[in-house]
Amino acid sequence: MEDIKILVVEDENIIALNIKKKLKSFGYTVPAIVSTAEDAIKMTEITFPDLILMDVMLKGEMNGVQAIEEIRKKFDIPVIYLTAYSDDEVLERAKLTQPYGYVLKPFEEDDLRAVIEMALYRYQKDNA
Repeated sequence: MEDIKILVVEDENIIALNIKKKLKSFGYTVPAIVSTAEDAIKMTEITFPDLILMDVMLKGEMNGVQAIEEIRKKFDIPVIYLTAYSDDEVLERAKLTQPYGYVLKPFEEDDLRAVIEMALYRYQKDNA
């Protein structure tokens, strides 16, 4: 597997570190973990990740969906949303940003890996 960089955007530190550990065990590189939408935008510009794992509900002025809307204005990077929220309003707003996946927390390690692999595969095919 080539060196795939995944930016983790999660405002719960313990969850973020657990995700990072899982991603590294899958063979991915995690260039950064950030906890706000604003930091996600900045870190995307700095690290140019291959994929973003984005929590929908973040502390601060912006949520994850708003962050992806801003990131998409400059970059074509696939996103997978991570969330504990599955209500219709959140799903509808998230769908507008054309995510490559949506994972409900808590999630199983195998489920996360499968969603990431499918997202990367689909992104590669869409951009071939």
